[in-house]
Amino acid sequence: MRKLLNIALTVLLMAAMAACTGRGARLTADDGTPDTTITHAKLLKISHAEGYTVVEVENPWKQGELLHRYVLVPSGWKLPGNLPQGTVVRTPVKCALVYSEVHTSALKDLGAFGAVKGVTDAQYFTDPDVLNGLKSGSIADCGPSTTPSVERVMELKPGAILLSPFQDANYGHIAKTDIPLIECADYMEATPLGRAEWIKLLGELTGRRREADSIFSSVAAAYEKCRQTVAASKEPRPSVLTETVTSGVWYVPGGQSYMARIMADAGASYPWAGDKSAGSLSLDFGQVLAKAQNADYWLIKAFDIHSYADLKKQYALNANFKAFKEHKVLVCDTGNNRFYQEFPFHPDRLLRDLASIFHPNLGITSDAGYFKPLAQ
Repeated sequence: MRKLLNIALTVLLMAAMAACTGRGARLTADDGTPDTTITHAKLLKISHAEGYTVVEVENPWKQGELLHRYVLVPSGWKLPGNLPQGTVVRTPVKCALVYSEVHTSALKDLGAFGAVKGVTDAQYFTDPDVLNGLKSGSIADCGPSTTPSVERVMELKPGAILLSPFQDANYGHIAKTDIPLIECADYMEATPLGRAEWIKLLGELTGRRREADSIFSSVAAAYEKCRQTVAASKEPRPSVLTETVTSGVWYVPGGQSYMARIMADAGASYPWAGDKSAGSLSLDFGQVLAKAQNADYWLIKAFDIHSYADLKKQYALNANFKAFKEHKVLVCDTGNNRFYQEFPFHPDRLLRDLASIFHPNLGITSDAGYFKPLAQ
């Protein structure tokens, strides 16, 4: 009888331990979940050991160097004695301060929006759930991302702060707290799927590993299906110009940027495809006109250009482009759609949108509707 009692107590104790760790139990390698395979992201590595997960972020600006190492340990578990050096993050993170709407949108996709308890630069958020949270007080406005209110952040007591790093970043007073700063370098990836795969990091942080794997697998499959359809086509590849001149400077995607890659996958010829930059190129109007005056299409992301008259009013010489003359200018009204919030983790939607424009005869459909013909 005593032996049976001991067995029963052991079973109950194991069950209680599992309950205490909650979803965090999924972060260990000994629960039957395979290691997270990174197939497209070049700056992210995730590996699992018994009792913890190691996330390594490569430095996008210094090849071969590590930007940050995180050691994810389930909440309620005793810290293993053999932890590698790095920032310890207790998971799942149930309270996070998030700097960007890109990442709050991804957390919503994962079913982990409840972890968003604070944001910075609140005036730039458009998601109704974030706005309602700010109004009700369930989401804290922690001030500008450049100088967040340390007092509000400390009152919030977040388990992690999600932010986008920049070269030689200095995060000010917030970096002097003990709150883990998760440097989400997804925007520095060179390919659309490379950036989208960073949802796996958010999945690890919030205990949504399986959900993240499922979302990325679906996105990658849809992207690849569309890319292959375009690649198999014998149709000519139209040339495409992007953006407009602003204050004398015209920023165009570098030839190795993910935007250049997605245009190529959508079956377009990009004038700066031979450039080796992963970021943006800063050009003047004359340089752009000389290289892209005869582009077949012109894609613009803006909130204040609604007609050809607006485009000409912005800069009279815009009328010299072939796409302007032939009315093949398309605008993404960033004030009335969720382009910036969606496409980083759902590049398949943008790919289908562009492919349906450049190659309407291929039968590729898009429900995103990011880019629409400019009004006459």
